[in-house]
Amino acid sequence: MLGYLNKPEVTKETLKDGWLHTGDIGYMDEDGYVYIVDRKKDMINRGGENIYPREIEIVIEEHPKVGEVAVIGIPDNDLGERVKAFIVPKPGQELTGNEIKDFLKDKIAKYKIPEFIDITDNIPRNPTGKIMKQELKKMEQKKSTAR
Repeated sequence: MLGYLNKPEVTKETLKDGWLHTGDIGYMDEDGYVYIVDRKKDMINRGGENIYPREIEIVIEEHPKVGEVAVIGIPDNDLGERVKAFIVPKPGQELTGNEIKDFLKDKIAKYKIPEFIDITDNIPRNPTGKIMKQELKKMEQKKSTAR
């Protein structure tokens, strides 16, 4: 890759010392297999704890009534960020935030359980189908400035 078209600042951030920095976070196991955990820009810092949204999304996706999910960090004056989930139920299913929290109780650490859950009809996606978490964050920012 030579760079981003007409985006010199993004190119400078991404290409450093001949290396392409993708922003992916991962680890290698004892057998040499590499696992991608999440994206650095999506990581949530809640009171000094690093939380990877994808880790939470994978567990929520196991719920039989969940069709789609996106987890983001929302700004918080005390903790830095708090965990929020946007969930689209499967067609014909009713779902509550408390039902999701109960489902997660024995599956993930308490500090990773979303404090805020929006049950919604859709989650914004780009033309290729990727969830647009930055749009969700912008929507949350507008809500907080309106208060």
